[in-house]
Amino acid sequence: LIRLKDDDSGDHDQNEENNTQKDSEKEKNDREKPQSTTKRKAVVPGPAEHPLQYNYTFWYSRRTPGRPTSSQSYEQNIKQIGTFASVEQFWRFYSHMVRPGDLTGHSDFHLFKEGIKPMWEDDANKNGGKWIIRLRKGLASRCWENLILAMLGEQFMVGEEICGAVVSVRFQEDIISIWNKTASDQATTARIRDTLRRVLNLPPNTIMEYKTHTDSIK
Repeated sequence: LIRLKDDDSGDHDQNEENNTQKDSEKEKNDREKPQSTTKRKAVVPGPAEHPLQYNYTFWYSRRTPGRPTSSQSYEQNIKQIGTFASVEQFWRFYSHMVRPGDLTGHSDFHLFKEGIKPMWEDDANKNGGKWIIRLRKGLASRCWENLILAMLGEQFMVGEEICGAVVSVRFQEDIISIWNKTASDQATTARIRDTLRRVLNLPPNTIMEYKTHTDSIK
């Protein structure tokens, strides 16, 4: 699969000349349109690509430690990297992204189903919660990769419950979490916990904590 990331450069060259002018006109028109009316083109799998069950969006955020974050400033700090619909499109993004273990400071990657913002207040998240695993330094890159591949591959087997996953790079430790829709559904949260243990190959003494988003908001 990783090889696929090199293939997407050659597809678009033939018509580049005549498209450049069209594109610059289109960009100009898009800039002049008010944001709300600009229609987003739906992200779909390319021909012969392997579709995922859901589309997902990568986000990135970074903040200055010690400053309190209101949800408004949090929303301004979070940047969308891009959305993908197939295995191949995922690798195209992922292969160009810095690994969590190489990020510095207070940084987070978020991978959420398309249409769900990585915020507690989002409708899909507000009655949910998250499993939190604190990792000693050096484990984040491997655990993050295993976690998101399990999520994209529908290994959690909890229907529509999974909303997304986050890796948070901090000074002393790194934290990964997976968010689900319904905090009160104990069978689901237990199944997510057991799958996490398996796909992350965690040492038996790893502490896992489930936290509802309403508790986080308090």
